[in-house]
Amino acid sequence: MQNRFIYSRDFFPSTDSAGEETFKEFDATELYCPQCKRAVPVRKRLLLVLPQGEKYEYLCALCSTSVGTKLVRQADQGHILV
Repeated sequence: MQNRFIYSRDFFPSTDSAGEETFKEFDATELYCPQCKRAVPVRKRLLLVLPQGEKYEYLCALCSTSVGTKLVRQADQGHILV
C-alpha cells in the first residue's frame, strides 16, 4: 500500500538559479497506518543523528506504529581541524 502524503505549510520557499520558486523541505502530516488501516495524523520524532544528517521516524498519532522515516541531509558545514 502506498502512503498518501499531506504536507504541512511550514516550509520555506526559495528561488533557484532560474528564478523559479522551489521548496527546501516538506513534512508529512498524515500517512497510511497498516495497524489502523487508514490515513492518520503522524508525529515526527528524532531517531538518529548521523554524519550525513538526521533521521526522523513518523509514528501514528493513534496507535504509535512506525509508518515511515525521513533523512534530513545537512549542508556541509566544513571541517574543523585542531
